[in-house]
Order: sequence, then C-alpha cells, then structure tokens
Amino acid sequence: MSDETTRDAARADVWLWRARFFKTRSLAAKFVDEGRVRLTRAGHESRLDKCARPVKVGDSLVFALGGRLIAITVAGLGERRGPPAEARALYSTLEAP
Repeated sequence: MSDETTRDAARADVWLWRARFFKTRSLAAKFVDEGRVRLTRAGHESRLDKCARPVKVGDSLVFALGGRLIAITVAGLGERRGPPAEARALYSTLEAP
C-alpha cells in the first residue's frame, strides 16, 4: 500500500522539502502543521492541518513565505530532494488573476 500511495501522492511536508521551499523537512512539517498552506483539489479548497496530508499532481497550493505569496500547481511528486532545476520541475507557478 505504501508504494502505491507514493506513486500518486506525497506527504505535504516531504513534497515542500523536495520542491526546495524549505531547507529541512522538519521546517516544512512545522509550517504545514501551523495551517499555513491552502490546498485546492478538484475545485474544493481546504487548509492543510497535518504534515502527513497528501498532495497530488494537479493540486494547487497557496502559502506565504518570506514576505511573498506563493501560488503553485503540483506538476510532479519527485522521488528525492534533487538539485534546484529538478525541484523546479515539481511545480508550476499560477498566474495572478
């Protein structure tokens, strides 16, 4: 079951760390646990409240980091925390309305 879950979803904290928004996974986990990330999936918006919540390809995430509002769509889950170019391939930036 764990292998199947890994293929179509990733823990929110792990994904944010792999995508290089945070230096450590524990910082990403704390950020998510504080309810600072909004998730939109299939038109339904919710606040991520636990770091183990899954994110899937196609999900939109919105959060404030370093004084900037970041709005992205998950484009890939990744298998590791790779170099910056690999991390940027995991998401695409949403355009401001």
